[in-house]
Amino acid sequence: MNEVETDVLIVGSGPVGLMCSYLGQLCGLKTMAIDKSDGPLQVGRADALNARTLQLMEIAGLFDELYPLGKPCNTSSIWAEGKFQSRQSQWWDQLEGCLHKHFLMLGQSYVENLVDKKLKEMEQPVRRQTTVENMEVHGDYCLTTLSSGEVVRSKYIIGSDGARSFVRKFFDVEFEVTMPQIIWAVIDGVIESDFPKVPEIIVFQAETSDVAWIPREGTIDRFYVRMDREEFTMDEAIAKINNAMSPHTLSFKEITWSSKFAVKESVAEKFIVEDRVFLAGDSCHIHSVNGGQGLNTGLADSFNLMWKMSRVINHGADARLLRTYEEERKPVALGVVETSAELVRSTKYSESGEHAKDYVKIVEKRAGNVTGMGIQYGNDGLIGSRLFDFELDSSTGVKRLYSQLDYSNFTLVVFGAKNFEVAVPESIKLVQVSEDAIKNKSDFEKSTYGGKAILVRPDGYIKAVSAIDELSTLFLKID
Repeated sequence: MNEVETDVLIVGSGPVGLMCSYLGQLCGLKTMAIDKSDGPLQVGRADALNARTLQLMEIAGLFDELYPLGKPCNTSSIWAEGKFQSRQSQWWDQLEGCLHKHFLMLGQSYVENLVDKKLKEMEQPVRRQTTVENMEVHGDYCLTTLSSGEVVRSKYIIGSDGARSFVRKFFDVEFEVTMPQIIWAVIDGVIESDFPKVPEIIVFQAETSDVAWIPREGTIDRFYVRMDREEFTMDEAIAKINNAMSPHTLSFKEITWSSKFAVKESVAEKFIVEDRVFLAGDSCHIHSVNGGQGLNTGLADSFNLMWKMSRVINHGADARLLRTYEEERKPVALGVVETSAELVRSTKYSESGEHAKDYVKIVEKRAGNVTGMGIQYGNDGLIGSRLFDFELDSSTGVKRLYSQLDYSNFTLVVFGAKNFEVAVPESIKLVQVSEDAIKNKSDFEKSTYGGKAILVRPDGYIKAVSAIDELSTLFLKID
């Protein structure tokens, strides 16, 4: 028997599995990621990163490479009766402590290919064309038999292997799926049209709001078309687009990807099995694409989980810390499914008959989920809330506070002290912020951070707060 050892075996290397492996490597964990595919995604699937994900990408050191590839978009429009009826972006404009108040329209493949490249540079490439044949949990370790014949001994297993998760099914985790009988076509391609093209998400109000136009990176655009039947042709879907945008017309010069999907909704009964096996991403929560939350929620799962594994494995933290992964992320998943369910049903059912207006109102009402900026863990004031981001003047130019965070460490951010000296543990990074250096003063005043020391988790959420002269008490709360 050929046995290999690793800290964490990651089954499934879509965006969530890739990110788990990458973040684990940043934290000094030994990770082994496997996937049945022969390479990362090249086209299709998820189409946007929300504001919170952009902040997380900053922490992970991926923002600068990803951001120039995408197209910012913060406006949702309604088109009906041959003209734009309204344009809304106030839910983005009202965000506090956020420097990127928009979606970044960017296909999932760009995220996958970048992180896959990073793992190769770290000499920890994904083991491709590899599947799992058996898994066993033995107290404080797991044994996993791979299709290659190898047996992997790991401290933990992460199942990030999608909606049909082998890991979830193997451990009999309940996953009751609701299907509201709503079927969509999705088409990516290069278009030719006399429509006044704008970099906005357009919801069309025809008989129902059954068409949405999504701007994408480069020269492509995406269309979602509600068909509500299993069998249809792309020509029929394109005819629906033309009906919705009348009197204008549209044709595709090139279709780069197309698919159809039936809406499915579910959240796994549990995200953790025997304190050793963890589910993340679509393996533990699925929903409609409405609101663009799938990829973003899955990536947030990985950011929540991997630093906790690092604290337990590398820093001796109590293993009960890992249970907070489910405690924090399952309520988020339930909220995301609720949001997307309300959005997708509004495209078909409307008491007023104004489906598109209903849709946009729901986006505004549920902006905390849609933008990702309303997610917090608990209701204890600043504790559990996301750290605000600020632009800071420095001797080398303007910096973002989030660029100073480090996923491999907690960060102690001291606001208001100049040349303050304090001895911090090795696993805590010290960042001192002079209030004079903060450019967005209004957000800073709303934050109530002035004169405080704030202990920030690796995923950018606030762990503890104290007065500056009492900050040594924060070190006791690191785990």
